[in-house]
Amino acid sequence: MKAILQRVLSASVTVEKEVVSSIGKGVLVFAAVAPGDTEKDVDSLAAKVVNMRLWDDDEGGKWKKNVQDIGGEVLCVSQFTLLASTRKGNKPSFHGALGGDEAQRLYNYFVQKVRENFAADRVKDGVFRAMMEVALVNDGPVTLELTLPAKANASKDSAKDSAS
Repeated sequence: MKAILQRVLSASVTVEKEVVSSIGKGVLVFAAVAPGDTEKDVDSLAAKVVNMRLWDDDEGGKWKKNVQDIGGEVLCVSQFTLLASTRKGNKPSFHGALGGDEAQRLYNYFVQKVRENFAADRVKDGVFRAMMEVALVNDGPVTLELTLPAKANASKDSAKDSAS
């Protein structure tokens, strides 16, 4: 699983010209599920999203507060394209992203875990498999990539890709 976190002043998701979710100050999370990801992996990433310290404290300490500490909100958006491979040619390959019902199940589980780790009413979501427009006002800007530790099979596949 992979996620991109952006510290935002506001963010929203629009589907078919209708705003389906919006937040004020907080974190926008683009998340993608990879083949082989498990609920344990999702648990780990969801906890990181909620606990990542992205804001300064009132005394000027840098990177001291997380989204809970500031009373912020979280907007989760599914984005399988985060796992695209662009190594060969000019057309991205999406074999690194899990598809179908299992991807939707794990993504929904991710959103559920973020809600459980934070506050359900302060966590919003996009629409899985929909063409979404995401608008945001970046704060900083601060953008971080969160990835799970590499799995043994993924390391072997990378080595195989490098050799070819």
